[in-house]
Amino acid sequence: MAPTTETLTAERILEATEEVLRRHGPAKATVVDVARALGVSHGSVYRHFRTKTALREAVTERWLDRTSQTLSGIVAEDRAAEDRLRDWLTGLFAAKRHKSGDDPQLFATYMVLIGETSEVVDRHIADLTGQLARIIGDGVTGGTFTAADPGTTARAVFDATGRFHDPCYARDWQQPGIDGEFDAVVELVLRGLRA
Repeated sequence: MAPTTETLTAERILEATEEVLRRHGPAKATVVDVARALGVSHGSVYRHFRTKTALREAVTERWLDRTSQTLSGIVAEDRAAEDRLRDWLTGLFAAKRHKSGDDPQLFATYMVLIGETSEVVDRHIADLTGQLARIIGDGVTGGTFTAADPGTTARAVFDATGRFHDPCYARDWQQPGIDGEFDAVVELVLRGLRA
């Protein structure tokens, strides 16, 4: 590939890394491959990401943040907490299902990377449960929900709905009847939260 004239940014490197991972998988994708795809030296990539591990963590975080950013819009809406909670859980399930079903090779690659980057995953889960806690807290304040501690309740809701967002269940997400099962769990959660 011919050298690029565009400014090399961290975002461009992450986009190229994702494409290299898609083509080669995590075992064979190297910083040299990313640099080659960008038409730059591997030293140029290392100026933005000091190690291969840092690059892999950054691309994993970027991938997970896409879901968090989408869901944060639901949290911020000026609507009833129950409706936002239902939509948030539906949005999380849809995002995870979309990632696993639309690009299964890249999804499998990210599952390997997630196993390597537990701190990134921990931050992602903390962000998601923080979003849930805000919705639940709003519901408590508005008298719709009852919860002694919205943070603890948020983690319980996250755990209770794990089958619909934990990647270990990805094979189930395309099965007939999964939408009805999801709806039943969401209704059970909402019934348990109602004041």
